[in-house]
Amino acid sequence: MCTNIVYEWLKTLQLPQYAESFVDNGYDDLEVCKQIGDPDLDAIGVAVPHHRRRIHEAVRR
Repeated sequence: MCTNIVYEWLKTLQLPQYAESFVDNGYDDLEVCKQIGDPDLDAIGVAVPHHRRRIHEAVRR
């Protein structure tokens, strides 16, 4: 299990199931996560529309 800042952030979004995929795809820092786009979410495996929306809304804050 990932125990880093990205895991904690995804946990607050109630999406911890994606933590390992985020880190495996190079999203191991919140600054990097701010650059995430739809192709990245595809590569990570975030297919559920409301999960994608939740992530997009969080990085815009």
